[in-house]
Amino acid sequence: MIAAKPLPLARSPRHDPSTLSAFGAAAAAILNELRCVALRCRTARRTDLFEACAVLSQTPNVARTAYAEALMKSLAQALGAAPVLLRPGVAEVSFDEAWLLRTIIAAQADDRSSFLFLIRSRVPHAARRNLGFLILSVSERFGRI
Repeated sequence: MIAAKPLPLARSPRHDPSTLSAFGAAAAAILNELRCVALRCRTARRTDLFEACAVLSQTPNVARTAYAEALMKSLAQALGAAPVLLRPGVAEVSFDEAWLLRTIIAAQADDRSSFLFLIRSRVPHAARRNLGFLILSVSERFGRI
């Protein structure tokens, strides 16, 4: 039997070959922290998006880590698929990470039209309000990009 040649690996359509340097140092710091949070959350049970927002919205003085954890635990539910998140410190940025950074940047710049466009482009109607709340909360608690 003849061994077949392995097919070349195609780039995933959800992989954006951008680098963090295109976003700047502040964005790199935020993304690396979110990547670390996502790694810690990998073994934790998934949080329902609606439950997470209900708990957090009642406690305004919750630490930024709690908002970041709620966002990263519920992101797959909101997007309808597990987001591609690279390891902390990696210079490349996946499509999902670039989308998340652009959404945070729009929230911090108070660019409502860009923020809504980004949310509406990927998130089903039922999850938009809650995911938007989590992203706005994370953007308020992290340094400006």
